[in-house]
Amino acid sequence: MDDDTLLERSWEIREETLYKQHFGDTGPGIYPLDMDLLRGVFQQEDIDPRWLHVGVFACPPHGERRHWVYVSSGLSNPWEGAHEDGDSGFGVELLLETRDEAPWALTTLRWFTAYQLLLCHSRMPGGPLAPWHRLKLGMPVDRAESELQAMVFIPSPHFPGPQQLPSGRFDFLQLLPLTLDEHAFGREHDFETVLAQLTAAGAAPVVDPQRGGIDLAP
Repeated sequence: MDDDTLLERSWEIREETLYKQHFGDTGPGIYPLDMDLLRGVFQQEDIDPRWLHVGVFACPPHGERRHWVYVSSGLSNPWEGAHEDGDSGFGVELLLETRDEAPWALTTLRWFTAYQLLLCHSRMPGGPLAPWHRLKLGMPVDRAESELQAMVFIPSPHFPGPQQLPSGRFDFLQLLPLTLDEHAFGREHDFETVLAQLTAAGAAPVVDPQRGGIDLAP
């Protein structure tokens, strides 16, 4: 299979087979990265046109799933052919689950998708996002009044991997917003404990930006 055929086949299987199996309804279409985001926000002038084919699906409730899923598509594209390590593209797609339809979630996931793309191309300092990486956002996650102002990246509990394409595998890396106190607790102890206790409290992995902080115990 030549590289062009491999790309087209893997792209089709991801969006038309894997995503339909996992998410059912992938919404009205993809919300691609654009020049306003890459140039205006990330100050990128030299833009690979292939990046504009990467984007995010907003998946409404479907079947027994009563919440929304926002998921990237394109980070796992095998633009350079199959990798020797078995990964397809960068070996990851990003995902965020919310209780309700959330424009902030679409904005946030598109931002982090662009950020991951630029990290993977060494356009930003630091290595690519990976499980248990964390950061402070510097603002409420919903850009309003949410107490969730930090982020940890977790292996997706609802959609565990690896996901297999003809070009290789990828995993879903999930965004989980935290309060600043939860973020501080995770740094002092560990973020696996944070995830376990938030899950037990019904505050993860599906996000409600209006929730208050959860009292965590070592």
